[in-house]
Amino acid sequence: MKYVVSQLMYIIKQPLLRENLRRLSTQLFVLLGMIAAYTILFHVLMQREGQEHSWLTGVYWTLTVMSTLGFGDITFHSDLGRMFSVVVLVSGIFMLLIVLPFAFIRFFYAPWLEAQLNLRAPRSVPEGTKDHVLICQHEVVAKDLIERLALAKIPHFVLERDPSTSAHLHAAGAPVITGDPQDGATWRAVAVERARAVVANVDDAQNTNVVLTVRHLAPKIPVIAIVDDEDAIDILELSGASTVLPVKKRLGEHLANRVNAGHAEVHAIGHYRGLVIGEFPVHRTPLAGRTLRELDLRRRMGISVVGVWERGRFERPEPDRPLSEWGVPVVIGTPEQILELNTLLVIYDTNYDPTVVIGGGKVGLAAAKALRAREVKVHVVEREEMLRGKIGPDVADRVFTGDAADRDLLLEAGIMKAPAVLLTTNSDSINIYLAVYCRKLNPDLRIISRITNEQNLEAVHRAGADFALGYSSLGAESIFSTIQGRQVMMFGAGVELFHVPVPARLGGKTLAEAAIGAKCGASVIAVQHGQETITNPAPEMPLPSHGELLLLGTHDQRTLFSREFG
Repeated sequence: MKYVVSQLMYIIKQPLLRENLRRLSTQLFVLLGMIAAYTILFHVLMQREGQEHSWLTGVYWTLTVMSTLGFGDITFHSDLGRMFSVVVLVSGIFMLLIVLPFAFIRFFYAPWLEAQLNLRAPRSVPEGTKDHVLICQHEVVAKDLIERLALAKIPHFVLERDPSTSAHLHAAGAPVITGDPQDGATWRAVAVERARAVVANVDDAQNTNVVLTVRHLAPKIPVIAIVDDEDAIDILELSGASTVLPVKKRLGEHLANRVNAGHAEVHAIGHYRGLVIGEFPVHRTPLAGRTLRELDLRRRMGISVVGVWERGRFERPEPDRPLSEWGVPVVIGTPEQILELNTLLVIYDTNYDPTVVIGGGKVGLAAAKALRAREVKVHVVEREEMLRGKIGPDVADRVFTGDAADRDLLLEAGIMKAPAVLLTTNSDSINIYLAVYCRKLNPDLRIISRITNEQNLEAVHRAGADFALGYSSLGAESIFSTIQGRQVMMFGAGVELFHVPVPARLGGKTLAEAAIGAKCGASVIAVQHGQETITNPAPEMPLPSHGELLLLGTHDQRTLFSREFG
């Protein structure tokens, strides 16, 4: 009974639904008016024929004729009466069999079903919920973040102001709460004062409102805000945001870090417990064609190879497989060891021709600025003439205005001699198209692409991209790293670090005996036992029974590890 009452209250409170009920009431009043009029005319015509009937009989006759039941126990004898019966019958068919059912379904039954659906999603978190993460909107970054939080077993909830969208997300299994993130009542319902963190991932203006509201209700709760415009960073920080993440700017910088311009060197991806995790190109170095066993970097320098990028695919390091010309090994070692490797690489791959950046948006400009900071020459190709004025000499050496699909324009921009091209448009379809086009023009070109939807990752690699990084994966990793209090490390779309307990069947075995890499493809970066963390572990190291592993691998390798070892 309480559930039915809540549905009725929901219908009554909705302006559109109230309007629908008003229209349905109008239809019912019209029908009642017709029944009353036909009943009166029935009595008038019956008296004319000399028949006497009660008013209830008049209503009875009208309803039986309008509903086409026609029992035949009461009939007219005159032509006028029969004509009146035909009019009542035809109007009854139209009203009772067509108009009224349609109006009932359109203005009452459909809203009732919608109310049932919309009321399924909860309006508050379960009693006693604490240390949970609250996300203001379900979008591409939130979707990736939810997967990471679920794997880390961190409770989390997504706010959704639209009840219909919230209901569909709830039906799909998403941890959604119906409520407006700009309403203080919503934050009280989700126990914001006991939350672990709040993620403000709507637009900049709404994020400011969210930060102010949360700060008023829970002054000590960390608030992580995603900012679209760099000018809004100061505003969000002044509003009280604990961490402001300019994801588009960082995406451009991460893409720029993958450009191999000038001499070859190890590009640092991140740091972990005093170790540097980085990657270096094999292109145009004597390392191409040699196996990892022949290089023997671990014995010579103490450096471990934990993976190899091969034309966009992240593969486990096979000791006896030769490195291809386009291989990019991922290594881990101390800063001194990485410096020693750089000393070996610095004399190779000297290409000082300008790098081509296609797309002069926020991501493209951030990438161009990062390259110019490294004293790399940059040529920007931008289709919109209006953006050309925003690209100064601190961003690019030259700007080429026009369609990037124009062969002559790309040739003028230096695509044939460039060490790399960055595809930074916000359309995955265009980036895929340009990857194919640039690869055909210059087969030796290193192609680095931005992607918006992770589902297009395979497509852009098949198109010829050597490296791709997604907006959603970078945003989710940035937020997740902030929540966990560690540095952001982006290896590439679909590749990440993840912690797992040492499986019971592997306790006491050495890393070599466990053969984790051979069975699932992931690489062991570190082993933790109690307060002790052993980074870059040796193959003969035994695994602690109650320890934890830090693995580097893809989503599929993580799933395979769980399936293989339990």
